Amino acid sequence: MHRYLSAAKSGWLQAQANNTGLLAAGVTYYAFLSFVPLLAAIFLTYGLLADPSLVAENTRDLAATLPPSAAELVGDQLEEITSDRSGASGLGLLVAIALSIFGARVAAGSIITALNVAFDASESRGLIKANLLALCITIGAMVAFGLIAVLTTLAGTVISDAGGAGASLAIALLAGLGGSILAYRIVPNVDDVSTSEALRGAIPFAIGWVTASAGFAWYASNFGNYNATYGSLGAVVVFLTWLYLSAYLLLLGAHIAAASRSDAH
Repeated sequence: MHRYLSAAKSGWLQAQANNTGLLAAGVTYYAFLSFVPLLAAIFLTYGLLADPSLVAENTRDLAATLPPSAAELVGDQLEEITSDRSGASGLGLLVAIALSIFGARVAAGSIITALNVAFDASESRGLIKANLLALCITIGAMVAFGLIAVLTTLAGTVISDAGGAGASLAIALLAGLGGSILAYRIVPNVDDVSTSEALRGAIPFAIGWVTASAGFAWYASNFGNYNATYGSLGAVVVFLTWLYLSAYLLLLGAHIAAASRSDAH
């Protein structure tokens, strides 16, 4: 426990030294730019395997864990994507999926850069390898998003009311834990991040992310009147704030994992 607390303290101090707030803001910007292409890629890809209306319903169920105005923003974008792409088929559909994935990869590129900073690593993998990694991260995020959406819908169907909401949070917690472990082990340009070291950063990220998401959703619903301040941009501001909190916690967890790695070596 003492070693873990020491790594957490070292990770926190190094995160401040590395201007993690600014790094998280950069990741947030690119994640926001990738938001619509990623939604389109998810909708079109899963639309090949399931009814588009079911895909949209699953995505809305997952978005319900976001602050209400942010969830509404996701729903509005889904409606536009559904109406714009509902007639796509064949080669045109495959091209649309490829373009959407390519457009969504910029967020993955920013995450690679930020995690390299956290682990004090320089990017030496070359342009092609780095872009392939970014595409793999994007496709992995799509697969994870789809699975989580389906599981969230099933949980809401089988378990009602508060139980369903609790199950959705548990699914999000496990997804955050597993996804961050993979990110901390694979994404930075270092070769020797163990699972236990990654786990030490993933646990505070996953718990902090779910707690912060639920807390911010409650605050935005009950106290934060963003529409009064930002007008029609209120939903966008809420969504950006949630993205920023997520990015900051992901990078803070990365710094803790990096500190654990340094202590082990």
